[in-house]
Amino acid sequence: MATLYIKNMVCNRCIAAVNSLMIDLGYVNFQMGMGWVTLKEEELQPVQKQALMESLEPLGFELIDDRKSRIITAIKNLIIQRIQHENLDQQRFNWSEIIAEALHYEYKYLSTLFSSVEGVTIEHYIILQKVEKAKDLIVDDEMSLSEIADRLGYSTVAHLSNQFKKITGMPPGKFRELGLERGKPLDLVE
Repeated sequence: MATLYIKNMVCNRCIAAVNSLMIDLGYVNFQMGMGWVTLKEEELQPVQKQALMESLEPLGFELIDDRKSRIITAIKNLIIQRIQHENLDQQRFNWSEIIAEALHYEYKYLSTLFSSVEGVTIEHYIILQKVEKAKDLIVDDEMSLSEIADRLGYSTVAHLSNQFKKITGMPPGKFRELGLERGKPLDLVE
């Protein structure tokens, strides 16, 4: 079996797009998840790999070949998955423990690697993702700021507001009042 790691494959629509692409390219025996595809074949031939890379690129995806990039992508995917699809108020947890356990590395190593390559800490990346999700929830206008703070795992609305203002330059209430647009696509949050 060959496992391929794919950059920017960060949501269910991404998985559907890559799934469709794999079928179009003639692959039938594969499994996939957020950021990866496992083929039943032993290894891809160079020609097959090149064809796959060329097909992924127009969709905004790319194959990841080196170990460090795969680790960073796995960290990002884990964070995005949790923030986008889980109700964080139900799960008061320690991000460093979750990330270290999921990737089977010491958190200090993961944190240092992430910061050196991405230029921001994992903690800052988590805040950026939470703020982007908050923007979407504010634009949807179906939840109060208190409900949004709870949904994203903030202990208070003030904590959410402070982080939101640091990132966007305005408090969430002003953002809602101005009717600004949704957050950035997940793969563009830096």
